[in-house]
Formats: sequence, structure tokens, C-alpha cells
Amino acid sequence: MRLPSLPAFPCGLRGPRTIRWRLTLLYGALFAVAGAALLAFTYVLVATTEPTLTGGSPGPVSLDGTGGPAGPDAPPQDPAKVAAYVEERLSVLRAEQLHQFLIESAVALAVMTVVSVALGRLMAGRVLAPLRTMTAAARRISADNLHERLAVPGPDDELKAMADTFDAVLGRVEGAFEAQKQFVANASHELRTPLTLQQAIVDVALDDPDASVESLRAACLRVRAAGQEQERLIETLLTLARSQRGLQRREFVDLAEVVRARLPEGGPRVETDLGPALVLGDPQLIERLVVNLADNAVRHNHPEGEESWVRVWTGLDGGRPVLRIANSGPVIPPGQMSGLFQPFRRLGAERVGRRDGLGLGLSIVAAVVAAHGGTVEAWSRPEGGLSVRVGFSPGVPVRPAPAAAVVRTK
Repeated sequence: MRLPSLPAFPCGLRGPRTIRWRLTLLYGALFAVAGAALLAFTYVLVATTEPTLTGGSPGPVSLDGTGGPAGPDAPPQDPAKVAAYVEERLSVLRAEQLHQFLIESAVALAVMTVVSVALGRLMAGRVLAPLRTMTAAARRISADNLHERLAVPGPDDELKAMADTFDAVLGRVEGAFEAQKQFVANASHELRTPLTLQQAIVDVALDDPDASVESLRAACLRVRAAGQEQERLIETLLTLARSQRGLQRREFVDLAEVVRARLPEGGPRVETDLGPALVLGDPQLIERLVVNLADNAVRHNHPEGEESWVRVWTGLDGGRPVLRIANSGPVIPPGQMSGLFQPFRRLGAERVGRRDGLGLGLSIVAAVVAAHGGTVEAWSRPEGGLSVRVGFSPGVPVRPAPAAAVVRTK
């Protein structure tokens, strides 16, 4: 509930800044208004009620020559004059009683307003005590201690719901910080490797006093190859960053056409079943997704000389454009499936034997799918190899929510 703003104070003074004082003044003002309304209603009821005489009808009243009541031995006077006299006296008495009632009620209302302000401040402080605790805890939490949580005890009210929501946000922020630090560490390691190799090649060539033109040329070629690998890694990192930033361009792309144009040549046997599957998205990112999945299926397959294959399927599944790629290859342990879409993660001894992969292929796939508001699933095949299913949304939202890669093991 949004509290109403208080009117500005005169003479340049500012109103209360704390919510406790605002609640206190709000409670006091509401009580004063309600009390004044009750007082006015009661006064109207009393003022409009006809007076009655208790104890039966009065006896005969006599008036003296001045219009006042006569003695007990005086003869009865005109009944009309007696009635007028009684009515006048009742009116005067009623006006005095109403005036006294109004004064006493106003004093009582003022006293109770002060009491209500004091009680309102006390109760506002008790109600806002968990909020002050959460504020102090939130101020202590920084990038160095994101593991701390508010952990507010008590009933499941609005304040506890807000604290639990803040704790959940802290958990996501902590996960993002840890992933960022891990990504930076991995990227630094991956970039340091070719630099170290280049420096070692140059140092060896310079330390050889009898180096020939051929050996220097070979050293230069090795330095060039290391530089090309470094350039490829940087380009891949830029692609990953671009896909995580969201879509900058949207066009209708047919997955079948992209697969036909980017199918690998040579290597494993490729079996295709390509049906039309239109996706509204970035053509370059979708092409990079297909290339990475195909390259991953070919790279992590059986070695040459063994039966190896790659199966690609495109089409509509439940009205959604879908791409499925399966490949033969070594068996992936179920415990390693969760790391498939992590950056710089190379699984298993068979998958790290050759230094021809950057470990970013499936990470880019997950980021591209997230940018298009889709989902990606992967599961290991019992006989070996991997199956990946990518599903896109029929229409791309304006600001698609990130879709995490769903890893499923069968």
C-alpha cells in the first residue's frame, strides 16, 4: 500500500522523512478524523432529540406577578403561561448541556489523539523493526560477502515475502558473480596459453646462435598459428558476448536452409531429414548455432576408421521450429552432463586429447537460444554420443527472458 504524501510544511520546513513518523502522523490523523466524525454524529443525535420529562407529569405551577414561580400557597395561574415558562427553562438548560457536552468531548478527543499518536509511533516502530533489520543486513552485504542472506524469521507476511525475494535475488547475483569470475579466470587461462607458447618459441629461436632461415621460418609459422588460435578465441568470446546481449536484428530464417549450407563435408556419415522450420531471429547467430552444433557433433565422434555418423533433423514440433542433432561417439558419463554448456569445459579424456576446441561451442549455443527465447536440451546416448534438441519460440518477444540450457540424462 502506498502511503499518501503529507502536505508541505510552511516557512520552508520539511515534513518527516522516516516512514515511522509518516505512519505515526497518518494513524493520528485518521484517529482524529474518525473521532471528530463520531463526535459530530453524536452531537447531531443529541441536538435533534426532543427532551422528555421523567418521573411523570409535573404538578400545577403558579407564577407570581414578575413571571417567576409563585409560592406554594399562591392560586394557580394561566396554563399557557406556565407551559411557555417550562419550555423556555428547558431550552436554556438543554443549550447549556449541549455546550458542556461539546467542550468535554473536544477535550477527550484531543487527549485521545495525543494518546493515539504515541501508540501509533510505538506500533509503527514494532511493525517496521524487521524492515530496519533487513536494511542493516542489506547494507552489510557487498560483492565480498554475497553469500550472506537476510533470513528474516517470523510469520509468512509481506515483510518476510519481501525478505525471501531479496534473498533469492542475492542468490542469483551471487551465481552471476561466481560465473563471471570463473569465466574471466578461464578466459585469462585460455588467452595466456597461446601467449606463453609464442614467447617460448621466440625465446628458443633467439637463444639459438646457429639458427637457420628454415628454423626461424618454422618458428614464425608456429607463432602465427598460435596467434590465429588467439584470434579465433577472441572472435568466439565476442560472439558469446553478442548473443548474451540479445537480438539486434530479426529476420525469418529457415533452419533447413541454414543446415544445408553449413553441413560438414567429410568425416562422419551425415544423415539428414530437413523440413521447413522458420525462425524469427538473427541470421548470423542462428548460423553460428548450427555451425557450433555440427562442429561439436563431428569433433567429438568416433576416431577415423570406426563407424561414425551424424543425424540432423529440422521441422515443426507442436507448432515450434525445432532442430535436432545426434551423433555417435564415446559414452559421456552422466555426472559430466551438467557441465556441457559451461564455458571452457571440455569433458572426459577423449574430449581433451586434441587441442582443437575452445570449449565455448555449446556455451554459445545456449546463449543464442536464450536470446531467441527458446530452450535447448541435451542427453547422452546409452550406446555413446550425444543428442541435442533446440526449440525456438514461434514468435520472438520484444525482451526475451533468458532460457537456461536444460540438460537431461537418459
